[in-house]
Amino acid sequence: MKAGIIFANSGPFSRPELFGQLAREAEEFGFESLWTVEHVVVPQPHTPYPGSKDGQMPGGDHVAIPDPLIPLGYAAAVTSRIKLATGIVILPQRHPLYLAKQLATIDLLSHGRMMLGIGSGWMKEEFAAVGVDFHRRGAITDESIQALRALWRDNPASFHGEHFHFHDVKSLPKPVQPGGIPIHVGGHSPAAARRAGRFGDGFFPTIVEPAKLKAIFATVREEAKKAGRNPDAIEFTAMGAAKLDAVRAAGDIGVQRVVFGPPASDPAKLRAGLERIANDIIAKL
Repeated sequence: MKAGIIFANSGPFSRPELFGQLAREAEEFGFESLWTVEHVVVPQPHTPYPGSKDGQMPGGDHVAIPDPLIPLGYAAAVTSRIKLATGIVILPQRHPLYLAKQLATIDLLSHGRMMLGIGSGWMKEEFAAVGVDFHRRGAITDESIQALRALWRDNPASFHGEHFHFHDVKSLPKPVQPGGIPIHVGGHSPAAARRAGRFGDGFFPTIVEPAKLKAIFATVREEAKKAGRNPDAIEFTAMGAAKLDAVRAAGDIGVQRVVFGPPASDPAKLRAGLERIANDIIAKL
């Protein structure tokens, strides 16, 4: 079982001193990965957040959410082992030609530590603000995944779809990782699970209940089989409480990586909290 830290760039961790401390000390204490989140804008008002009972986003509407990629480039410079991940990038809001170059650049700078977590998005008002059709976001996401992989794999690369079309373009540098940057599909819907089965290197649902996780993992595996893929090659990640029993229970249903929120935002308490998780959980997995 692997352990990661999510919401690594939001709120107080938008400050470089605290973000840098989080990245360095998470690596020091044996965390495998650091995950950043994304919203380019938060329109007022907006659709309720589907991942909470009260409809509020984690941290609320007023929390600072820096771009998810730029902090990972910063983290690449102050660490040497911890993997750098987005959890998640709202993929249909970004053009794959730009995103492929940005991610390959971070992968190069970090010597092959980049992971891409993607989602199709839920806030229709944000899509309206950036001029992307909310109702076509699923189809755009599927094409983007395929276009990214073509850009990382081929030289020159071509892709011909309904939403993206390019022919014989050179996108350099390529990622350091053989086969390109792993793509982890986020979301909690059946559509997200099916997308992970068809296209994903991993699946990262916004679900914590074991019974619901087990059911949605089964959907991923079934879809992978239908697509002629090996379901055992898809890595399952989940958010969880920093409690050993809960992490072990997640492992029993197939979770291979658990990610926790930062344990504190005070510098001294942050270090102590990371060390506690390392001693009480990571060391015992």
